[in-house]
Parts: sequence; C-alpha cells; structure tokens
Amino acid sequence: MKKKILIAGGGIGGLAAAAGLLQAGHDVDVYEQAPELTEVGAGIQISANATRILYHLGLKRALDEVSVRPQRIEFRLHDTGEIVSEIPLGGDHEEKFGMPYYHVYRPDILDMLRERVEALKPGCIHLNAGVTGYDEQAGRLLLKLEDGATVEGDMLIGADGIKSAVRQQMHGPQQPQFTGQVAWRGLIPVEKLPKDFMPPVFVNWMGPHRHMVVYWVHGGKYLNFVGCVSKPDWTEVGWAIKAPWEDLKADYEGFHPQVQTMLDAMDRDACYCWALNIRPRLPFWSTSRVTLLGDSCHPTIPYMAQGAVMAIEDGAVLVRALDEDRDIAEALKLYEQARIDRTARIVRESTEHAQLYQHQTHQAFRDAFADKQPAADRAKWLYNYDALSVPLRSEEPHGRAPARSQI
Repeated sequence: MKKKILIAGGGIGGLAAAAGLLQAGHDVDVYEQAPELTEVGAGIQISANATRILYHLGLKRALDEVSVRPQRIEFRLHDTGEIVSEIPLGGDHEEKFGMPYYHVYRPDILDMLRERVEALKPGCIHLNAGVTGYDEQAGRLLLKLEDGATVEGDMLIGADGIKSAVRQQMHGPQQPQFTGQVAWRGLIPVEKLPKDFMPPVFVNWMGPHRHMVVYWVHGGKYLNFVGCVSKPDWTEVGWAIKAPWEDLKADYEGFHPQVQTMLDAMDRDACYCWALNIRPRLPFWSTSRVTLLGDSCHPTIPYMAQGAVMAIEDGAVLVRALDEDRDIAEALKLYEQARIDRTARIVRESTEHAQLYQHQTHQAFRDAFADKQPAADRAKWLYNYDALSVPLRSEEPHGRAPARSQI
C-alpha cells in the first residue's frame, strides 16, 4: 500500500529521497525552513554508487550537461607535487563499477533534483516551513511546523541536516563534536586562471596539518577547492563564515606554486571557513513512524567525498524497504539495518583520513599510501555498493565496519 510520506529538509538527501518515493508511487511532501532552495556554491563528488541511483531517477542527461567527468584522483605532496598514489576514474571507474564518476556543482544537483520532484508532484516542496517536531499517534503522524501548523501523514523522514530537529526529538539534545579541523572553500572562475591550468582531475595536495583538494565543476567553468586545516582553537559556528584571504594564504604558505596561483586568483572577499563536526554513532535511527536520513543521522567530514553520496544511497534503500514490507515500523527497521553499519564505516574512515592526508614528512606519506592503497581499498567495498539491489535482509548487512584501521 502506498503511503503519505512527509520529509523534513529540502537538501540533496531530502530531494533525492522524495524523487525516489514519488517515482515508486508514494505521496510525498517536503518541508524546508529556508525561503528558497539554495546550496552554498561548492562542489561535490558523485561516485558510481550514487550515479546509479541518479540515473534511476532519470537524471543522466542533466548530469552530463552540467558536470565534469574526472580522469583520476591524484594524491600529491604539498611542496614538490610528487604523486604518491592515484585512483583511476574516467573509463576505468565506469568499467569496474558500471557507472561514471562525476564532479558536480552543488546548486546544479539541487536544481536537477528539485525539477524532478516538481515534475512528479507539482507544489510538493513547501518553503518557509521549518520543522520543530512531531507527534506519533495510533495510525498517523503529525508533523509540527514553526508557524504552529501541523501536517498529517503516515510517516516522517528527518533529512534536516546535522542540526536536525527530528533527530533531537528522537535522541535528545546533543552538541556536534568538533574534530579540530576546519575547511576553507572557494570557487575560482576558469577565466581567472592561466590557460590549460589543470586537466579534468581531482588533486589532493597533502602537507603537515593541512591538505587541499581541487577539481572542476559546472561544466569546467569553476575550479572548486576545499582546504582542510588543523585549527583546534577555532570557535566560529556556521556554514558560511567569511574569513580573511590573508589567513587562507598563510595556512598554505610553502605549498606548491600551482596552489599559490589558485589562491592568488580567487575572489578575496569570498573566502569561507567552517568547522568540521561529527556526531557519535546513533544507537538507532527509527521509531514506529519516523526515521532519519543523511547528515541528520550520520554527518561526516569530507575526506572520502561520500557525504552526499551516503544520503542519496539512504533514500534508495528506504524506497526498497517500504516496498518490501507493508508495516511501516518493520520497513524502517529494515532500512536502518541495511544502512547503519555501512554509513558508520564511511564516517569512521573519513575521520581517520585526516591523519592519512596530513602526515609530517614526505616518507610518511609514501609509507602510509603504500600500506593503505586507496584505489584497491575503495574498490572492495565503497564504489561497488549498489543500493538498488543490495540484499536488505541478511544477518551481516553489507558494509559492516571491520577492525579499526591503523592509519
């Protein structure tokens, strides 16, 4: 039986889930606190495990029109530029995992998801509609909004981010844990850079206590960079904190001339820096009529480029769980069991990568990457995951976390 499903949060995870649920025949409404659907201008990476789902949602053409298909990931020493490891992408990634790897501008993917959702059910995205909580009753759920209104449905998905009101009601108040790392971010228009400055690759420039990743987005019109730095004394809170360009430049003093060229070319009034926070693993995600999705239940730092990917996977698995079990509580339990260990592993390994990417010496980087071999490691369990077909009912859910890595 098809269900009336309410979603708190109109970000990438919430809209991807909405599109999948509408496509499966459910009745869906999305409630977003912001006055418009916008994303902070930055890039995300979409590996095969998410591309497969976006294609299933009918977004192949949209992705091809606005994204970049990178050739490889390069892990480089910060000053010499020596490549200590590579992960082949391009045709190799598609051949191994059945789908291509994309670099995508966040506003672009949000737009394509919004358009798909609106095509399936016009008017189902409600703006200026912040969620404050919910009330589970016999046979129904009531969603509470900031303006005092309530909305009735069969179930609720909390896709409302790391500060989730849905998660807070389910688990009680809990402050995010600061990792001691912050992230600089920015976009550099291609015309501000030397001609043929960089091919379509992802480069991770790695140095002591800091690293920087750069890659093209928006059809190659912008070079996106995210610079992660150890700053244990950082106290600013928020996603869009402007910070002085001079501080950014100082953080990457001694890095390769190519990095300096990028920093010198950026808009000095558009430097942003935010704290990288995580939360402890939750003991459960679901009640009888409510579940969590994306950053509301497994926020991560961006060191494996899987934050948005995990949220997209969550939605695809949830659609399947609801189709497999008519009882909502059992379906939500099935969804949780299929996802909780895999997402915990990604969060844990992403956190550990802070050390992998920020060793103190050149030789330490060489030794660590020789031991980790990220291309082989990710092929075994990360990129080969298929949310559209992975078994949901098993004693050992796909992606169970192994013993803690020593890197």
